[in-house]
Amino acid sequence: MNGDELLLGSAAEMAAAVRSGGISASTLVHASLARICDTDKAVNAFTDVIAQRALQAASALDGRLAVGDTTAKNLPLCGVPFAVKNLFDVAGLTTLAGSKIERGQPAATRDGPLVARLQATGAVLVGALNMDEYAYGFTTENTHEGATHNPHDLTRTAGGSSGGSAAAVAAGQVPITLGSDTNGSIRVPSSLCGTFGLKPTYGRLPRNGTYPFVASLDHLGSFARSAMDLALVYDVMQGFDAHDPACVARPVELTTELLDLGIGGLRIATLGGYFVDHAGAEARAAVARVSQALGVTRSALLPEVARARAAAFIISNAEGAALHLPDLRTRAADFEPLSRDRFLAGALLPAAWVQQAQRVRRWFALRAAELFQDFDVLLAPATPCAATTLGTEWIEINGQRLPARPSMGLLTQPISCIGLPVCAVPVWGCHPTLPIGVQVIAAPWREDIVLRVAHHLQSMGIASSPVAKLS
Repeated sequence: MNGDELLLGSAAEMAAAVRSGGISASTLVHASLARICDTDKAVNAFTDVIAQRALQAASALDGRLAVGDTTAKNLPLCGVPFAVKNLFDVAGLTTLAGSKIERGQPAATRDGPLVARLQATGAVLVGALNMDEYAYGFTTENTHEGATHNPHDLTRTAGGSSGGSAAAVAAGQVPITLGSDTNGSIRVPSSLCGTFGLKPTYGRLPRNGTYPFVASLDHLGSFARSAMDLALVYDVMQGFDAHDPACVARPVELTTELLDLGIGGLRIATLGGYFVDHAGAEARAAVARVSQALGVTRSALLPEVARARAAAFIISNAEGAALHLPDLRTRAADFEPLSRDRFLAGALLPAAWVQQAQRVRRWFALRAAELFQDFDVLLAPATPCAATTLGTEWIEINGQRLPARPSMGLLTQPISCIGLPVCAVPVWGCHPTLPIGVQVIAAPWREDIVLRVAHHLQSMGIASSPVAKLS
């Protein structure tokens, strides 16, 4: 079996091939490393490639399989190469969080919990990925590491802040990656790069072993080219960890075995109002296509969405600034100018504003909970438009001229603010050459539902994540 061809498929197929002996883990990891070498000069998804460690791990796994180790033969991600946003701790690497300032810190002594959990199920870590500095951005135009390019059009942004994570999957370098989502940093790059992305419920996955941005908003999640792969990764990452005070002691609830239940009985609606007014023609077309495929006839409104987004901005500014205040005082010149200015603004916010933002957030969460009494799934665009050209300063959405970078989170920030589980699904054909994503949103702890809907859309051919055709 050809490792290069297999690498362009799904993680589930790769793991099955390694478990059955159709290909070795070493061959598969070699193929991943070779593709990174061939394509990353153009894409710039990786900041670190740990080839020696990856090959050693793959060789050890092959050794276990060769002697008939039954545990190895049942590993769900057996031999699957993966990579992580460079805010995850990786033993032997300094956790950069996209910054210049952290380069002087010592290397991590252990892998973060989610990295370790994936490796325990047979996945092989091959490196760390580019991001916006301190996760504060939506374009991964990082001045320290260089911009990550969208694999489907190298002149365009990959989105952010987990742009390297989405681009690596879209480029076929690895089938799965990990990222973080505070205000949309999984769903935005998923939308722009044409991958599936899962932001679980706030508190579902432990965040210790990662560099924080906004503790009350930070989520960790994953990217893949199929809903099945997202479910596999999500299932093995679940589990309580007392070292993250926000992590909820909730039993593991497996989703993979539920994917084929389809959408029967699910009450689905499209979100109107704000989510239409702030979506361009291609974003609205993507939601319409998904809605038609699912037979959706109802729409719903969330009240005061703009205020919820404003609350998310204030909370992000204030908490992020507090985290970085010592460096802002002593090393301001070492920050990226854009993130530095936002953090400085956050440091000057009145406490009363932050308190009011938290009140708005709580009120908005209660309104969403009321909506989920009538619906199981809500659909909304993931980004207001498809990927813009790198360096774009302004976009026009429905006659409104908006700043490009922050406006990529127009439609994701309100949902992040209240911690709902969301799967971004990639839709093609609404833009002449690029994908655009749709958010599949459910009530807290119902990751199974959003993954079922995503899997159903993929099985219908409505959502798809082809590997980019890179020269």
